[in-house]
Amino acid sequence: MSGEATSAAGTAGRDRELEIRRCDPDERGEILEVINEASRAYRGVIPEDRWKEPYMPGEELDREIEEGVAFHGARAGDRLVGVMGIQPVEDVALIRHAYVRPGWQGRGVGTRLLERIRAEEPGPLLVGTWAAAEWAVAFYEARGFRRIPGEEGARVLRRYWSIPERQVETSVVLAEDAWWERRG
Repeated sequence: MSGEATSAAGTAGRDRELEIRRCDPDERGEILEVINEASRAYRGVIPEDRWKEPYMPGEELDREIEEGVAFHGARAGDRLVGVMGIQPVEDVALIRHAYVRPGWQGRGVGTRLLERIRAEEPGPLLVGTWAAAEWAVAFYEARGFRRIPGEEGARVLRRYWSIPERQVETSVVLAEDAWWERRG
């Protein structure tokens, strides 16, 4: 990983520091590993027709990166334990593919990644996630994001994301205060 690092002491008996930095291209394999390991939580929760194994094939990750998703990673020692992508689109920045390895969830890794993204991104942040992934929705709501309701949320998903209509139907989008304030 490259760039300036930030650190936080680990908890729950793991007193290693977390290093939060932008991921390098040579970390592609580790990024995929984190995404596919953590996304197993979706199995049986999201609509069956949206689940696949692996959840994110390598070609899909490559396409996302080519389309402008930049990943930040949380590293504990020599192990990547969490990732969060950011993608500028028009007048906003989308949080994309935010995942933390199961053994590291609930320990502040996602929060540290989000803090880093917020520190670097000037535009309003939006995040889309599966409506049935209540833990993900709760994570963002606890950090100040609010759900964009109903059809307005669907319009926002269609405008900023390139996802199938079925995914629009089964997803929610949340926005930070800057997005709501800009709307007036």
